Amino acid sequence: MGLTPEEWQAIRLSLDVAARSVLVSLLPAIGIAWLLTRRRFAGRFLLDALVHLPLVVPPVVVGWGLLMLFGIRGPIGAPLHDWFGIRLVFTTEGAALATAVMSFPLIVRAVRLGLEQVDPGLEAAARTLGAGRLDRFLTITLPLMSPGILAGAVTAFAAGLGEFGAVITFASNIPGETQTLPLAIYSATQTPGGEGMAARLALISFTLAMGGLLLAELIARRMHLWLGRF
Repeated sequence: MGLTPEEWQAIRLSLDVAARSVLVSLLPAIGIAWLLTRRRFAGRFLLDALVHLPLVVPPVVVGWGLLMLFGIRGPIGAPLHDWFGIRLVFTTEGAALATAVMSFPLIVRAVRLGLEQVDPGLEAAARTLGAGRLDRFLTITLPLMSPGILAGAVTAFAAGLGEFGAVITFASNIPGETQTLPLAIYSATQTPGGEGMAARLALISFTLAMGGLLLAELIARRMHLWLGRF
């Protein structure tokens, strides 16, 4: 299957955007998952709902919200642009941000599932032996929840390859800058004679997504075996 330079460009950009989105959201997602699982505080249910909001609202609404916040006249985008010269809207970084917001709940859910499998008795035993909070987290909690972290990261990466609505709303559809695989497929379907390109890119998108999901499952199983749970 011969691909044109434009098609390779869309594939590379999709992989780049998906990878950046996971890097941006992984650590905050671990922190939020730990907070929601291990702490009881006022507003916990509201925070839980806000974290999962991108799963239920239209992606275009998420993209519009980002546009309002991070546009060059937005409350966050204006100081970023004026003080640091950083512009996210209509850029690759903006596409990564939109993808990160959409895939963030997937990582949080996977990490929470992993964290709920950690036996609190092991942490309590370590505490009685004098281990501090950070030491317990790094040596006991983090390794035991790692299957959830890895599965969440790979799932978010696979989902990020297919993000459309939030990206096109916030970052637009600019070839070589923000035109990821789904946007390139959309453009091809709107172009006379673009059926072949759309079919090739759709097949590649399907293959990458399936590969990501299978890899997430494989990693989770391997990590469980490594940790001796099966």
